[in-house]
Amino acid sequence: MTNHDEGPRPRKPRRRRRPRRRQPVLATNHMPVQDETSAGGLVVSGLAEAVKDGKLDLTKVYVALIGRLDRRGRLLWSMPKGHVEDGEDKHLTAQREVWEETGLYGEVFAELGVIDYWFVSDGLRIHKTVHHHLLRYVDGILNDEDPEVTEVSWIPVSELIEHLAYADERKLARIAHDLLPALAKSETKATPR
Repeated sequence: MTNHDEGPRPRKPRRRRRPRRRQPVLATNHMPVQDETSAGGLVVSGLAEAVKDGKLDLTKVYVALIGRLDRRGRLLWSMPKGHVEDGEDKHLTAQREVWEETGLYGEVFAELGVIDYWFVSDGLRIHKTVHHHLLRYVDGILNDEDPEVTEVSWIPVSELIEHLAYADERKLARIAHDLLPALAKSETKATPR
């Protein structure tokens, strides 16, 4: 039984929560900036084979892509690329990086485009510029010996856009798709994989 004559019960005083102190975050516009330049691109095989009796069949054309695992364990496909070394020109960088990441030797035969983006790493704001090229397949066998690369594959050019994980690279893939018919018609040397 309750005794109603006592009146209302006194409330316990509420403890106010102190707001958590957050670590101060340095605004990115106050961070030191570092510029980085990379180069790479798409190794293309089958251009000469795509033209028969004056007719174009792009189903014969393949490009090499690399796959890397992201932090969530997803395989993300992209164009091979890497840092330009001191004194190295962008075409040589593209050829070297493509070879290191795919096992394929290609010769640059067309400019594809430039992508630039920003990211933060180790307290630095990084401005990265990547020069992409089309490379004619010359020699080599696909391999994924590069520790940064999980998988390497020849992809039909018709499936290129849907394979690429990054929107900027998909834009470049559309440019490549537009350039390839004219490039195929000018090819004379077969490039079997």
